[in-house]
Amino acid sequence: MIQKLRKLDAYPKINEDFYRRTFSGGLITLVSFLIMLFLFSSELRLYLRIVTETKLLVDTSRGETLRINFDVTFPAIPCTLLSIDAKDIMGEEHFDIRHNITKKRINVHGDVIEVRRDGIGAPKVEKPLQKHGGRLEHNEIYCGSCYGAEMSDDDCCNSCEQVREAYKKKGWALTGTHLIDQCMREEFFQRVIDEEGEGCNIYGSLEVNKVAGNFHFVPGKSLHHSNVHVKDLLSVKSYSYNISHRINRLAFGDYFPGVVNPLDGVHWEHETPNGIHQYFLKAVPTIYTDISGHTVSSNQYSVTEHFKKSEPDQHDSLGVFFFYDFSPIKVTFKEEHISFLHFMTNICAVFGGIFTIAGIIDSFVYHSQRAIKKKAEIGKYR
Repeated sequence: MIQKLRKLDAYPKINEDFYRRTFSGGLITLVSFLIMLFLFSSELRLYLRIVTETKLLVDTSRGETLRINFDVTFPAIPCTLLSIDAKDIMGEEHFDIRHNITKKRINVHGDVIEVRRDGIGAPKVEKPLQKHGGRLEHNEIYCGSCYGAEMSDDDCCNSCEQVREAYKKKGWALTGTHLIDQCMREEFFQRVIDEEGEGCNIYGSLEVNKVAGNFHFVPGKSLHHSNVHVKDLLSVKSYSYNISHRINRLAFGDYFPGVVNPLDGVHWEHETPNGIHQYFLKAVPTIYTDISGHTVSSNQYSVTEHFKKSEPDQHDSLGVFFFYDFSPIKVTFKEEHISFLHFMTNICAVFGGIFTIAGIIDSFVYHSQRAIKKKAEIGKYR
């Protein structure tokens, strides 16, 4: 059996007496070793490096929600006038959103005056100013409610002070002025006057359904309740809105390495005071898995934009609007190393290939030298 196995030996051993070492062979061996070392280092670095595999899949998720993180600065709109609304194609609407929202009053130099964490704009007004409800119609004269203190049906209380006087005549004590519409509005207008010339930095997050929708930053809409229109409320003062803004950050979901949000750092200066600036965003669901297996579900997005000037009496079309929709395709990024078997295959190919090529070169050089030497000995080499 041993003799039979010997016959299978593909590497027959040569007696050391037949070895002959040459200078060219040593030089080729040294160069080959350096090349092997260099290629081995390259393969090792490639093996240790993290590569990202990208795949496109159909997004089959349903009923999910999405967090939109934003940080926007309006240098010419006071914080009292600024509010944020959101709605989607499912019919869900949110006005004057306050949860997870923070505002910073800033001066013309961008310095922070005050930080507000407890609300946006004015308090919500549940009842309209008109006794008859709704807006003023044609030549109808405004007549505010006295909240039960009217002496007759024709009595009107058009200011907070008039409500106090009506209660005083009745001999009643007036408490809870924060619930009186007239007092709430006068406080709102006074804050607008106090903050004139200021700007506002608003930041936070919105939790929205993962369907097409929009959210928008609008001036003065925080009192848009119970059919009381903002242009009726601001009729006491002609106000123009400069919607110049700077988007410090806008992200659909959490951060992951390599994500690029195209609106981060965008700055728009509008010479036209009134107008509507619209951003149309296409969000692509993205799942990122790092080398440790931690997964981040987020989104990337592309954007186009449009600005439209508003007429002086069109207060409906004011503000900065973000319209978003979602792609049916999602992208997955997965960090991983090259497989160890692939690494070993490349190493064997490097060593075996260089060893073989070096042997061929050494043989060619050796036999060339011998042929030249023989010709020289018989005098045929010139």
